[in-house]
Amino acid sequence: MRKLILQVQMSVDGFIAGPNGEQDWMTWTWDRPLENFVNKITDSIDTILLGRKMSVDFLAYWENVVNNQPGSIEFEFAKKMVNTSKIIFSKTINTTNGKNTVVNNGDLAEEVNKLKSQSGKDIIAYGGATFDASLINAGLVDDFYLFVNPVAIGKGMGIFNTLPHKLDFKLVNATGYECGITVLHYRKK
Repeated sequence: MRKLILQVQMSVDGFIAGPNGEQDWMTWTWDRPLENFVNKITDSIDTILLGRKMSVDFLAYWENVVNNQPGSIEFEFAKKMVNTSKIIFSKTINTTNGKNTVVNNGDLAEEVNKLKSQSGKDIIAYGGATFDASLINAGLVDDFYLFVNPVAIGKGMGIFNTLPHKLDFKLVNATGYECGITVLHYRKK
């Protein structure tokens, strides 16, 4: 059975975005070991799940790099993001213009469990707070990669603040990187 991985940037105080979705606090000057680690995670998946809100900027950003910035240091990674199969989960849109992207309007738990039961590599979710919390609350996430940034923002959007019950984790690994980010890899118990 395939695993669902959640990879998310997070502040030290547990927020994944500011109160209005701000992401200006995130550390993006990554060192080479962190970039290599992210590539390793990306190489282990063949499907990306996105929430509707996150999908707009995600698709536009990576497709712009591929279409207009062949000299960018992000070009090879951008090709992975564009060429990987993507599914946007939404109740409000039915179509998308994103390359290798479809929209799924079905029941989140049912549809993700169908995907997990198919053969293939693992699945990764890059979502906003609402989408990530929905995946977590439905018990769908198997592995959590929390990229803890060296900043506290005081208030914002979280992904664990609507849990219907306690969620226990097993620490798989914790690695600090020179850029200040610590990656906590947890597995759901």
